Amino acid sequence: MTTTTTKCRLQQVYKEQVAPKLMKEFGLKNVNQVPVIEKVIVNTGVGKQLENQKLKPEIRDTIIDTYRRITGQKPVMTLAKKSVSNFKVREGAPSGFMVTLRRDRMWSFLDRMMNLAIPRIKDFRGVSDRSFDKGGSWSFGLSEQAVWPEVNMASVNFSHGMNVTIVFSNSNPKMSRYALAELGMPFEKPEDRKSSKK
Repeated sequence: MTTTTTKCRLQQVYKEQVAPKLMKEFGLKNVNQVPVIEKVIVNTGVGKQLENQKLKPEIRDTIIDTYRRITGQKPVMTLAKKSVSNFKVREGAPSGFMVTLRRDRMWSFLDRMMNLAIPRIKDFRGVSDRSFDKGGSWSFGLSEQAVWPEVNMASVNFSHGMNVTIVFSNSNPKMSRYALAELGMPFEKPEDRKSSKK
C-alpha cells in the first residue's frame, strides 16, 4: 500500500517546492512557464552482443527482466533501420531495448534512481551536468544494472548498462539543471570535477 505514496512523493516536491523556486529564480511570471518533466527514456544497446545478427535468448531475457524490475514495464526491442557495414549491422537486426516512462511510473523511477541507485555507484562523486541539450533534456549512463537494489546479481548471467534521458518541455539547460538539483539529483561539484582530471 506504500507504493502510491512513493509514486507521488517526488511529483509533490516538484509541484509544491521546486516550481515556486524556479519561478522566483528565473523570473517566470506564469506557472505555465515552469519546465515540465514529460517523460523518461531508458535504453540499452545490444549491437556488440549480436552473433550472426541474432541476440542470445539469455541476454534478451536478462535485459527484459532488469527493465521489468526497475521500471515496472516490459521494454520494447528496437531494430536497426538500415545496414551499416562498418559496424557489421544489418537492417532489421536487434539494436537495443527501450522503455518510455510517464506519469506515476516516471516519478517513481526518478525517485528510486536518485535516492537508491545512483548513490550505490562505486567511487561515486556525482553525476555529470554536461550533457543537457538545447531544450533542457538531460542524458547520462549507468555502467551496470547492479546499482539497482531490485536486481539480484547472483541470478544474473549478463551484466549491462543503460542510458537514461530525462525529457523536459518548456525548458533550457540552466532551468533543467536547477530543477533536477532541487529534486535531489547529486550532480558533481566543481572541485570534484577538477580533481578527477588530474
